Amino acid sequence: MQKEAPRDRRRLAFMWTWLAVLLAGCGGPDGGTSQPAAGELIDQKLSAVLYEQGFTGRVEQSLERRLGRKLDPRLADVGRLLFFDRISNLHNDNTCAGCHAPTNGFGDSQPMAIGIQSNLLVGPHRLGPRNQRRTPTVVNAAFYPRLMWNGRFAALSGDPFNNALGFQFPLPEGVSKFGPNNPRYPHLLVAQAHMPPTELNEAAGFTGVLDGIDPRLQVFDDGMGMRVPGLDASGSRNEAIREVVVQRLNAVPDYVRKFAEVFGQVREGGAVDIDMFAKAIAEFEFTLVRANAPLDRFARGDAGAMTASQKHGALLFFGKANCVSCHAVRGASNEMFSDFRMHNIGVPQIAPAFGPAKGNTIFDGPGENEDFGLEQVTGEIGDRYKFRTSPLRNLAAQPAFFHNGAFVKLEDAVRHHLDVLASLKNYDAAKAGVAPDLVGRTAPVDTVSATLDPQMSKALRLTEAEFADLVNFLRYGLLDERVRPGEMCKLVPDKLPSGPQFLTFEACR
Repeated sequence: MQKEAPRDRRRLAFMWTWLAVLLAGCGGPDGGTSQPAAGELIDQKLSAVLYEQGFTGRVEQSLERRLGRKLDPRLADVGRLLFFDRISNLHNDNTCAGCHAPTNGFGDSQPMAIGIQSNLLVGPHRLGPRNQRRTPTVVNAAFYPRLMWNGRFAALSGDPFNNALGFQFPLPEGVSKFGPNNPRYPHLLVAQAHMPPTELNEAAGFTGVLDGIDPRLQVFDDGMGMRVPGLDASGSRNEAIREVVVQRLNAVPDYVRKFAEVFGQVREGGAVDIDMFAKAIAEFEFTLVRANAPLDRFARGDAGAMTASQKHGALLFFGKANCVSCHAVRGASNEMFSDFRMHNIGVPQIAPAFGPAKGNTIFDGPGENEDFGLEQVTGEIGDRYKFRTSPLRNLAAQPAFFHNGAFVKLEDAVRHHLDVLASLKNYDAAKAGVAPDLVGRTAPVDTVSATLDPQMSKALRLTEAEFADLVNFLRYGLLDERVRPGEMCKLVPDKLPSGPQFLTFEACR
């Protein structure tokens, strides 16, 4: 007897589910059949919706299959050490984990990132000059086909596991560095890991930088850390910075030994090159997949994984509220609740003041208080204020929302979506609860609303009960408990190959 294919079984289950829903209103005392209980009916409806959306709750289990191999625990552990080590930071005062905090699901502990010149705290009391945007989480980033708020790093195939068309980066990298079918860059995260050490305001600092930047940024040359290399013949300093990082790695015997255990002695003069560094960082990030939320378990057949409120909220998300039109789950969205496209959803524009201990990024616009988003990548004015749709998993770990942390309460972020024009008109940064240094420099509303995505131009009304259910679903129905600080703080090493741990993670103490 021929076995049913899994897809056939799912189709059959879907048909039976819909049949149960249809029959639910056909029986009763007069019809001689019993109706399902309310809980059973909502389970049937939600199961049918998830099937229709292609949501399986099994994306986490697909990681190694899509990588085409098992994860390498030795390489991942080297990547973990590097993630917390300032050795790739020429300014010597930040790490990947300084912005991608384990206390916040490996996302930002701040509404807007603080990179170099911090007070070495990671948490709500972190101080220092702000960059331009909130640091996105790297949890589940293995499934993202487009990275960064302005989408500047992307898999042209639409699949982060497939570099058949190459990975698109801004110049000077472009597509040429991470070109099609290059076996050195098998995944988008491997390519992306080459970039953080080259960012001046996040990692490298401004010490000795005299060329290639706005002269006003030279005020951030505090003489600390290493002198940043000048521009090379290509007009970039990225490769020169990476060469310094490699030299620093090869000067630490423990790193040389650890890399040699994974890769072997591959070249004379040292065991480590920048590609090895990038692969180690990416391997650690692969271990940070956390996609076993209540909705995932419900989709796999555990009806008790979600509360009644979360189930009602999920039906609103996929139905009346139509959140799924942008926060998609099917196909290339990889069940990450994002279409990974770029939209202007009317986020209020806020910015810190420019200057030492305030902000070390020169913002866009005549008042230098705007972030033009995708326009920075394409140069097209029609792309102004467009940002990548934010994936929604593990929202409960975030201290703020949207690219700039304009809202610090999930409820306020949801209300913004429901009536964008009213939210923009009435926005008050102080009342929204943002940090005091982000209050007072807000861009004009009409400039943002003029190019609003048409999907956001019409208000949607929800009852108080519906609103509460939707927020409950977003906060807890999509939360994998393994992102809680109690679990993530276990990944913080006490000692690093380059020396003791030097950052203090507030929620880990």
